[in-house]
Amino acid sequence: MGSETPPFFKRGPSPLSRFLLFSALSFALLAGDARFGYMTSVRQILGIVLYPLQQAALAPLLAWDRITGFFVTQAGLQRENARLKEENLAQAALQLDYAALAEENAHLRRLAEARQRYRHPTALAEILYAGRNPFNRRVVIDKGSRHGLEPGQPVADDKGLVGQVTRVLPWVAEVTLITDKEQAVPVQVARSGARGIVFGAGRDDTLDLPFTPISTDIRTGDTLVTSGIDGVYPPGLPVATVSNVERNAAYAFAKITCIPSAGVNRHTQLLVLTGKPERPPVPADSAETPAKRKKN
Repeated sequence: MGSETPPFFKRGPSPLSRFLLFSALSFALLAGDARFGYMTSVRQILGIVLYPLQQAALAPLLAWDRITGFFVTQAGLQRENARLKEENLAQAALQLDYAALAEENAHLRRLAEARQRYRHPTALAEILYAGRNPFNRRVVIDKGSRHGLEPGQPVADDKGLVGQVTRVLPWVAEVTLITDKEQAVPVQVARSGARGIVFGAGRDDTLDLPFTPISTDIRTGDTLVTSGIDGVYPPGLPVATVSNVERNAAYAFAKITCIPSAGVNRHTQLLVLTGKPERPPVPADSAETPAKRKKN
């Protein structure tokens, strides 16, 4: 019985035959699916079967995208947060500037109204700087002799008396505040008319009213105004409000402390009362000298 050696390679249909066969099959499936929709159910089944495989194949790519997206988003949020902080600081600075300007405008409006209320010629001045001596209460303003300022002129704001011009230069002037220890202002109680002299205590929020008899009609909360008897300050300017009255029968005088009515340490715009207060004429007999009186 003879044996034949099996062929080393098994050969089927030729490549051309297979190409033509599968091409014809493909065209047939395409035509049938396009006309009759035979492959719709097959595609759905294949989609269900292949979906887990697709997700498994896409899992590494999705994980990479999420990781990179997280870091990119984190960096973007940090940059956005830094930018918002800078904008917030800038807006806060602008808001403070707007608030300061609004307060300054409101104060200027009150000063304009005070000009009408004081009924004296006034000059608007701005504080340049305060004195260097910590024991004095003095400021320097941007008006001087070229603007009509003279030593002794009162300085006020919209609420009352602030101080007095004590030194004048051509373009600037020095104002001593009523809270300075060397300042004394003749005042009277607006309610009762009792007179006295207010002295500075060396602090911005305190004035003293010494040498007031304990029987004087003065109470806590009374308003003190300039009396005008000194011929320097016009009468009726608010000076202070009585904050405390201590009476002790062992002493002849009461201890009275006051709070300045004006903003001696709050505002930078002031009014200088340039008009001279009207003084009554000197009586004729007071003009006689002691020598003439002796001769008579």
